Amino acid sequence: MTEPSEPPSPAATSQADFDRLLRSLPVWHPARTTLPAFDTEGAPGSPLPLFRTWFAEAAEAGQAEPQTVSLATTDAEGRADVRTVMLHGADDRGWWFASHEGSRKGRQLHARPFAALGFYWPVLGRQVRVRGTVTPLPGAAAQADLHARSTGALASALVGRQSEVLGSYGELVRASEAAWNRASREPRAEAPSWTLYLLRPEEAEFFQGDSHRRHVRLRYRLAGPPAADGPEAPDAPDGPEREERTAPSSQAAGPAPWVRELLWP
Repeated sequence: MTEPSEPPSPAATSQADFDRLLRSLPVWHPARTTLPAFDTEGAPGSPLPLFRTWFAEAAEAGQAEPQTVSLATTDAEGRADVRTVMLHGADDRGWWFASHEGSRKGRQLHARPFAALGFYWPVLGRQVRVRGTVTPLPGAAAQADLHARSTGALASALVGRQSEVLGSYGELVRASEAAWNRASREPRAEAPSWTLYLLRPEEAEFFQGDSHRRHVRLRYRLAGPPAADGPEAPDAPDGPEREERTAPSSQAAGPAPWVRELLWP
């Protein structure tokens, strides 16, 4: 069997070319981006309904892969890390994503079970940020989630060994081929290290861009006391003007009020 070749390297770019390109790129070009108005007065009392609406509007507007999200974690020493993952769900309990428990992010979440999610939908000039505590779900939930996805997703999970040092690209190709074959034969095969994580929100911020840089930022934060098994509410912020309203949260563990605040951009 011929050893697979390494993937091609990108062409080199000089520093001057890079700087020129960087400064030439537009932000929210009107031919590609629509910046809708954001009526914060009419926003719902909790973040989940607004997230669902914005997510659907991003997909309808043609945003590529709106389900991709940046996941930020910290290691045991407090050093930050970030990567892009897929959103697996959002419901009354929180926001869902998945990974291998032995991966770098899995180890970091075990050491420090806090994370932040960042969605960016440039077709509408919108961002959503969510932060809170993270809890791994039982293995049965993770396997059910995995088996509801594609054969490729199952094959990738069966390969495992995420974040470990790879000896050669050919080693990955061989392991992937074996995993694809098994996933095709056994669509219910289990990947024991595959873990489904639940982020219970303490804060959620909705950002709407504006062509005159008068960006609108609406933050939701839990006001104490939090639900019995939920996250502790963060300290009240100092400084920014805010519109403060409370509404019953849809947290499954029990009611907790959300405070809504406008932030300076």
